[in-house]
Amino acid sequence: MRRIKCTVQYDGTDFAGFQYQPDQPTVQGELETALRKVVGGFQRFGAASRTDAGVHALGQAIAFSTDNPIPLKNLIEAVNDHLPPAIDLLEAEEVAAAFDPRRAATSKLYSYRILNRQEGSPFIARVAWHLPDPWLNLTAMREAAAVLKGQHDFAAFRSAGSRVVNTVREITRLDIRREEDVLEFYVQANGFLYHMVRNIVGALVEVGMERRTPEEIESILESGDRSRLGPPAPPQGLCLVRVFY
Repeated sequence: MRRIKCTVQYDGTDFAGFQYQPDQPTVQGELETALRKVVGGFQRFGAASRTDAGVHALGQAIAFSTDNPIPLKNLIEAVNDHLPPAIDLLEAEEVAAAFDPRRAATSKLYSYRILNRQEGSPFIARVAWHLPDPWLNLTAMREAAAVLKGQHDFAAFRSAGSRVVNTVREITRLDIRREEDVLEFYVQANGFLYHMVRNIVGALVEVGMERRTPEEIESILESGDRSRLGPPAPPQGLCLVRVFY
């Protein structure tokens, strides 16, 4: 048996998330259908991240086992022939038999994009949160972001109702860049809680709107109280950029 790790890109707009769901279009469902046509039957594969409905990926990692001897280059080409335009297999490599794309990951990098102007744009509407007003205060947002870097208990930034016991994570990168009307957030950590990035972006946007202060974000972080945060940022601006091993 061969263990094969693949890097996948996808536009998640029209899918009910990455993870397979019966009677729902999912990224995993499309990939499994295509892979079975190329390499034959195999067990359901693992992935580095089970992204939500509407979330995208530039560097999702998956791994599966097969006894098919097809060369990796041919595998990529053949699988892509059976995938919809919104999904593309980029790379493939053979790895150790025990490789697990989620457990083996040392960190993940996500990006989040915001279009901050009055007019929308059909060119990035599927991959950005449109915030028409007000013009966000980038200086205050960066000050609040600095509070979140490092190792902390991020219980206040997890999904409401989450039952995860260990909520300590370490954020090693939290950058915010603006190029004209577009803001991009880059968040890298050794692990993420459910909706953690979207909750962080939502909180920083409230700071940018001057509805909260950086000091309030620090207080919420220390409290561990999810109810003190507002709603998460919508999914379409979120993208899994890369998984590190």
